[in-house]
Amino acid sequence: MWETCAVELKVQLPKSVAVEVEQVQRSDPEMLSRILLYAMTRRTIYDTLVSRAAVSEAAALTPQIR
Repeated sequence: MWETCAVELKVQLPKSVAVEVEQVQRSDPEMLSRILLYAMTRRTIYDTLVSRAAVSEAAALTPQIR
């Protein structure tokens, strides 16, 4: 797979969500890692697509010099 390293995150969550996250962290820490990896991957893909769309839009709006 790939090289990994541990990080410590501190986030503010609604109390009910925080309780569930703590339960998952205790019962299946690997699951919590997979959930975070999935979320961060989706965010990265979204950011990339938005960036590409902005570049394409800017190119379409720029007058072409011939």
